[in-house]
Amino acid sequence: MQRLIGVNTWVWESPLTDANLAPLLEKIAAMGFDAVELPLENAGDLSAGAVRGALAGLRPWIVGAMSPGRELVLADDAVIARTQRYLGACIELAHDVGAPAVCGPFYAHTGRVWRMDAAERAEAYAQLRRNLAPLAAEAEAAGVVLGIEPLNRYETSLLNTTAQALEALGPLLGHGVGLALDTYHLGIEERSSADAVRAAGEHLVHVQVCGNDRGAPGGDQTDWAGVFEALDAVGYTGALNIESFTASNASIATAASIWRPLARTQDQLAEQGLAFLRSAGARRQGDDL
Repeated sequence: MQRLIGVNTWVWESPLTDANLAPLLEKIAAMGFDAVELPLENAGDLSAGAVRGALAGLRPWIVGAMSPGRELVLADDAVIARTQRYLGACIELAHDVGAPAVCGPFYAHTGRVWRMDAAERAEAYAQLRRNLAPLAAEAEAAGVVLGIEPLNRYETSLLNTTAQALEALGPLLGHGVGLALDTYHLGIEERSSADAVRAAGEHLVHVQVCGNDRGAPGGDQTDWAGVFEALDAVGYTGALNIESFTASNASIATAASIWRPLARTQDQLAEQGLAFLRSAGARRQGDDL
């Protein structure tokens, strides 16, 4: 199955705003990408009109940033309400620009970890469902899906695996909520990335890809053939979106622990990842002939 190939603008810029949007999307389109992930770090950074005018034929997806102070579990009512308003702004932008999904670790700020026993975990999952429920209804009404992303153990202690996400989200799945999987986190937390994709099944709404070192996908330790076969098996028709970061950005680089360059240039990272994903797709199509 030949899929759209996208890239997150975090490869080059943070925050993404109306001011730096157009030239970056023009470059991404000129590189040959089909799609783009647009991070809305703060409500108001991007306007729908500016995004629509800058897309240059790219299919958009919206991703959220769970910075400190954004929590849907184990937080006071004011913090939860503020987080819900932020995620509501992400849903509104997605609807207005024609993005099918808003994706991210929408439960706690990135880097927030704490110990839980079984009962405490069950209560945290219940809180998450309660606080996501109005957002799920909002997303469903807008024709958008919230893709909830498990993160590795160093970035969260709540949802690390596909199995945990399926358990936690339960009745919300298929009703404005799905799963967003990132091969970087799968490579740390899952015994088999391919099996994790298969477990997500019909609930998989978004896929982010990168090398096991957070660099370009391809030529790394990831079992790409297994991942692609699993994506075909579950009928995933969305994009493959390269997510990586520049070490020069203080907030995002620190949150993702990017302490060194992952390619000679950020353009090279994107171009190498695109070439690998295109060639892998072509090989799979050839195998099907």
